[in-house]
Amino acid sequence: MPPFGQGSRRGPPTAGESEAIAIQAIGYIAADDERLGRFLALTGLDPAGLRAAAREPGFLASVLDHLAGYEPDLIAFATEAGIPPEKVAAARLVLSGPDRWND
Repeated sequence: MPPFGQGSRRGPPTAGESEAIAIQAIGYIAADDERLGRFLALTGLDPAGLRAAAREPGFLASVLDHLAGYEPDLIAFATEAGIPPEKVAAARLVLSGPDRWND
């Protein structure tokens, strides 16, 4: 069973769950050349810059921001990962911090 699919606990994801969702999202983006190219183009990163950015605070939230900004990818990722899209959105808010909870 996927860690955030059916049968997972209810309520907003924890920080650890949110980080795991974002890491899954990175894998989803990187698994497809077109998705990865779009991500790199929109962020202004190149592959080397992506590696450096991944070490920065806020990067995982920005990955989920990216998916949330393009609903077809958000739905496809959530479906593939077995996670409700609402949980992906909640993970984005958890990683973004409490000042973003009213977005």
